[in-house]
Amino acid sequence: VTEGVTPVNKHFVFRGEPQWAKGLREAGITHAAMANNHTYDQGRQGLLATYNHLKAVGIEPLGFGYSKDERIQPAIIRKGAAEVALFNSVLLPLENWYDLDDRPGICQSSASTLADAIRSYHASHPSSIIIAVLHWGVEFQSVPSLQQHIDAQLLLQAGADAIVGHHPHVAQTQKKVNGKPVFYSLGNFVFDQSLPVANHAIMAQITIWGDSIIAKSIPVKILQHKPKL
Repeated sequence: VTEGVTPVNKHFVFRGEPQWAKGLREAGITHAAMANNHTYDQGRQGLLATYNHLKAVGIEPLGFGYSKDERIQPAIIRKGAAEVALFNSVLLPLENWYDLDDRPGICQSSASTLADAIRSYHASHPSSIIIAVLHWGVEFQSVPSLQQHIDAQLLLQAGADAIVGHHPHVAQTQKKVNGKPVFYSLGNFVFDQSLPVANHAIMAQITIWGDSIIAKSIPVKILQHKPKL
């Protein structure tokens, strides 16, 4: 989300106009997962501009920071007595991108490093609900990979209460692992792929009720690039 056109040398490069961010907020988007494989498409200045434009319209970025310690910190949502901590990391190798500790960047922490952060946060905030928002998986694979299963187990054992994943462009299984909801991949949402399987997606509805979590998949069909229930 930047006016600057400074593309990184990679296969697919995207850019959004800054004024579009206002439309996202008006549509009800309150948080945005920045730890993925496209927010850096216009370089480090484009990444920083994205962060600033989101903040300016009232959208809270996840997984962004000026150091590795800052990037792995969760965003906190509070409502009444409930507190939800949202962790965000991209678990994929990034094309032509270097993680510099003293420059603006996105969280590229491995599952094991993220698990350590979740474990520490859970120990100091035992009543908080922890949700891991992950960019992971294999593109166009409707079945989660073995690595996704392994990483999910690791994060849930560390204290995560739910996992919401994306990247494969298709919806993957939503199931309970050790009694906790895992959405392995939501699929697309606003996108222009013509592949039929890529136009069937889900939204994750997670309801916090006391100390319990109720999770539901809401089917979405993408028509003319727009999601329809």
